Amino acid sequence: MQENKRRVGDKYERLAAEHLQRAGYRIRERNFRCKFGEVDLIAEKDGYLVFVEVKYRSTARYGMPSEAVDARKQRRICNVASFYLYRNHLPADTPVRFDVAAVSEQSMEMIENAFPYCGRFG
Repeated sequence: MQENKRRVGDKYERLAAEHLQRAGYRIRERNFRCKFGEVDLIAEKDGYLVFVEVKYRSTARYGMPSEAVDARKQRRICNVASFYLYRNHLPADTPVRFDVAAVSEQSMEMIENAFPYCGRFG
């Protein structure tokens, strides 16, 4: 079961990355992991470093895909972003943005600025 979920996740992360590339984004990282957590995609566009969480739902039974990115998940992604900036020697004032790719069987919705930056290790 877990292997199948990972394979499904990989498929939709790949589709989201392809969508972003067609829209002019440069993908820097896929599945970046550190001690603070994981973020699906890290991309660049228009001077922003964009951290993208990809959420897939086959049905609305458990809510919409974007609803899965709750406050706890947002804090975790912000911590990963802070670590990424630190590890890559990027200035603390680097413009960052947090987007969500909400994917269902019928569509993919890119939600730009889905949530604000929570600060360093907040």
